[in-house]
Amino acid sequence: MKIICSSVDELPTSLPPHARAFTFLASSSQPEVGRIAHGWAKKLEKAGYAPSVPVWDFVLFCFAVYAADIAVLRKESEDGWTRQIELEITLNDPSPWERNRKIAENMLRVLTGDFWELRFREGGPTPPRGQRRLCDRDCVALLSGGLDSLVGGIDIVASGRRPIFVSQLAFEDSARQVSYARALGGGDWHQQWSHRVVFKGKKETSTRARSMAFYGLAVLATSLLSSTQPEVLVPENGFISLNPPLLPGRMSSLSTRTTHPLFMRMLQELLKGLDIEARLHMPYRFKTKGEMLRECSDQAALERYACDSTSCGRFRTYNRMHCGRCVPCMVRKAAIHHWGLADTTKYKFSSLSSSGKTSADDPMAVACAVLSAEQSGIDSFLGATLSFAPLDDRQKYRRVIEEGLRELAVLLRKDGVI
Repeated sequence: MKIICSSVDELPTSLPPHARAFTFLASSSQPEVGRIAHGWAKKLEKAGYAPSVPVWDFVLFCFAVYAADIAVLRKESEDGWTRQIELEITLNDPSPWERNRKIAENMLRVLTGDFWELRFREGGPTPPRGQRRLCDRDCVALLSGGLDSLVGGIDIVASGRRPIFVSQLAFEDSARQVSYARALGGGDWHQQWSHRVVFKGKKETSTRARSMAFYGLAVLATSLLSSTQPEVLVPENGFISLNPPLLPGRMSSLSTRTTHPLFMRMLQELLKGLDIEARLHMPYRFKTKGEMLRECSDQAALERYACDSTSCGRFRTYNRMHCGRCVPCMVRKAAIHHWGLADTTKYKFSSLSSSGKTSADDPMAVACAVLSAEQSGIDSFLGATLSFAPLDDRQKYRRVIEEGLRELAVLLRKDGVI
């Protein structure tokens, strides 16, 4: 399917058959055309943003990728999952993007599991030209409202750094993000924005490219810093980043690569090719979630907020309550148990043994993975999962998966699943 993301002025007067279009920052008079970040430019200028063309074009690219990801339904593809997406984007300077087109296409292939064909045209909306404020911050840190980003925020502030916290507005987590940023002394520079992708029709719910909008916002925030090589902290534990397939049948929809090391390496390569100096930093890539909690620099702050954070992808479905049985919930439960504190998180299913049957039986898959690693060895379980990694890192990733499964094994045995 073809997706066109364009400035209003460059939007074709008639769309090709079976194509869908979006306009950046403003609405089109064509009723079938969706919109991205409507009215955002004025807000950015008021906030003091004046990003370079490379940074701004990267933001447009990230938002366009997210729009395409939710506009093209997987169930309409030949195998019910893998899509062929042709994405055309208007940018201010397409030249560096043409030079790095294959890198971008391969990166998106890794991220979403689809085949992407990217096309870049001139005529993108120009960058905002706000009056830049004097900024005393020295880095950017992602703050989602989840437990890992909470630990990351606590640790980076405890180390003496002064981050700009960047959040995506989320119905479930927006107030939580504000609370955490204020508690960590970064409330005045907390950047909380939304891609505001709006269109008529059904939306794809797998949202494998949802992180692209987050990375776009983070890179945009680096334009507020005076550093020549600004750092972006991406706080995610290594087990979830690697997200090893628990069963052979979980290779597609259930194995996301939002912060997978291979994807992150390709994203950094793309930024370099575009002459964007932002450096992505993943300090917990060799840590389990339980290890992150135990080693957090400010245990008092963590104890105060940990069980208020969110981990569940079904949080909204269960009326702002964790389900307690999806993989992120199980990793969370296991980590808090490993940490050694009482888990006061509200779960729909407090015990895995009473969670009932679901179409995606995550407790069963985790149990099979744990037993496979215990009975046949971690290397047999992993197979070629770590083939992407340099030899120096491979043993470190092997350890984090092994320890992550051990944390989960304790939870499963406590709940009587195995």
